Amino acid sequence: MNKPKQILRLRKRAEFLALRNGEKRRGPLFLLEVRERTEEESKAAKIGEKPRAGFTVTKKNGNAVIRNRIRRRLREAVRCHAGRDMAPSTDYVIVAREQALTAPFSRLTEELSRRIKAKGERRGDGKRRTERPESGPVNGK
Repeated sequence: MNKPKQILRLRKRAEFLALRNGEKRRGPLFLLEVRERTEEESKAAKIGEKPRAGFTVTKKNGNAVIRNRIRRRLREAVRCHAGRDMAPSTDYVIVAREQALTAPFSRLTEELSRRIKAKGERRGDGKRRTERPESGPVNGK
C-alpha cells in the first residue's frame, strides 16, 4: 500500500486569511480555497515545497462535538486519499458544510480529490467554472 504523502497543517490566522484571496472551488460538502505559495513564502516558513492544508468548521454546523467529528473526517480524507492529489507549494483551506458529517466517507474523499484536481476547469462555453456570470440588466431594462 502507498504511504500517504506528508501534508503540513495551516495553523495561524494569517495563513488562513491569506487564502481568502485565492481560488475558491465550491461543492455540496465543503468550500475549498486554494493558493499557490511564492518561493519567498516557502523559504520564510521553512517548509519547502510540501503542500499545506487547513480545516475550518463554523459554529453554524453544530456544537463542538459535531464540529470536531467533521474536522476529523476531513483530516482523515486528506491524509489517506486526497493528499496525493495536492500540488507542491500550494496551500488549501477546506471550509466544511453540514453535509460533510453525514455523507459517506467514500463520497467525501471522491469529492475532495475532484475539487483538488479541478484547477479552474473550463465549462463548455469557455468560461472558468470558478467565475461568476456577469449580472445583466434586470427585466430587460
